[in-house]
Amino acid sequence: MKQQTLSMRLARVAAHVPNGARLADIGSDHGYLPLALISRGTIVAAVAGEVALTPFRSARRAVLESGREQQISVRLADGLAAIEAADGITAISLCGMGGETIRDILDRGQARLSGAERLILQPNGGEQPLRQWLMEHGYRILAEEVLRENRFDYEIIVAERAAPVQYSARELYFGPLQMQTRSPAFLAKWQRLLRLKQRTLESFTRAQAVPDAKVQDLGRQVRWISELLA
Repeated sequence: MKQQTLSMRLARVAAHVPNGARLADIGSDHGYLPLALISRGTIVAAVAGEVALTPFRSARRAVLESGREQQISVRLADGLAAIEAADGITAISLCGMGGETIRDILDRGQARLSGAERLILQPNGGEQPLRQWLMEHGYRILAEEVLRENRFDYEIIVAERAAPVQYSARELYFGPLQMQTRSPAFLAKWQRLLRLKQRTLESFTRAQAVPDAKVQDLGRQVRWISELLA
């Protein structure tokens, strides 16, 4: 089988999937991630879940063409409903969706979680509410990273159920581990966001109809980012 080439974003997600895992890739799109991991021998089995018919058919076709249908089960299902107890899933990936969407999928699908899985999450924005959900449901963040690809900043959050953990408001906003490591990609992301939020705040202060609470919230974000980068 031809080795599946992954984007830099998915390659970094793949790096956080444990060897020997049984992976559920929810919102699998074309099935690129499970196909690549199966072909490398990183994982032993996978479920590729898709809620939309077109990507479901695309993933099913790719798996059939690869001859990996005995190892990858492609299922048309909403979120974690793609997972069955018999799958013995040990890792779940949710990539390329908003953080609130990932949070809602996890929340609706709690009955499908054993609590022993590793969660590998790649939200497109909305990281703060996603981290909030993880904290409230007993998940500790084990790894975080920021990468930039095709002029977009992406974050990866890896978490596992552990002893209760408490993150501060700023840790939920920036990422507790990223605040410590302060990688060049992380700092560059927040430098770009600071400029954007400063411009937005200036336009808010000139406008008459923006609620005070919204102006104050944005002002707090600008202050936090400025202090982070100082």
